[in-house]
Amino acid sequence: MSEVKTILLNRSVADSIEEEAEELRQELKAKKTFLLNVMSSPGSGKTTTLIKIINALKDKFKIAIMEADIDSDVDAIKVSKETGIKSIQLHTGGMCHLDGAMTRQGLDELDGHYDFVILENVGNLVCPAEFDTGASLNMVILSVPEGSDKPLKYPLMFEKSNLVLINKIDTIDYFDFNYNVVSDFIYKRNKNAQIFKISAKVGTGIKEVCDYLTKEIENWGGK
Repeated sequence: MSEVKTILLNRSVADSIEEEAEELRQELKAKKTFLLNVMSSPGSGKTTTLIKIINALKDKFKIAIMEADIDSDVDAIKVSKETGIKSIQLHTGGMCHLDGAMTRQGLDELDGHYDFVILENVGNLVCPAEFDTGASLNMVILSVPEGSDKPLKYPLMFEKSNLVLINKIDTIDYFDFNYNVVSDFIYKRNKNAQIFKISAKVGTGIKEVCDYLTKEIENWGGK
């Protein structure tokens, strides 16, 4: 596996960030490329979850991943090593989010056509939700140790994400976390949310998530 390529992103100068993102989304749809924007707090198990998803789907779809961080290429190297797929590191230059123009810069570095591209956004529950990346679908991962109140504290994140993964469900007996309460909070923010209970560490729920993503990719035209 070749060394991971790192891209230093430039700030968008588009008159309308929303228009830029929608333009990118339509271009990706025409190319039959499904882009998944993945958001979460640091430590939620985002990278581990994505490795499990990629390994489950890489024989069905041609997959690439873009790892966004303020600095370092740790995640890009880890994913590339453990999955064998194309991995690009995106350095945001201190910014805590990506937008459509910045996402396009990363996509332009991918060689050839991909059915499924994953964007692992910068780790926090605030800024990434405020900017449209041009993704086909937004996904947020909430881990049990973070608590049941996060949809109340960070409402926009759960309004923007139709796919919600509750990770580390195998630890629920050790934390003050109520699944029924958190799911109720999520549905109040987004009545169309699809919620899955998973444990990336032991593999619980990964098949169900992959089945859901497979349908979304195929309906988008990625298969």
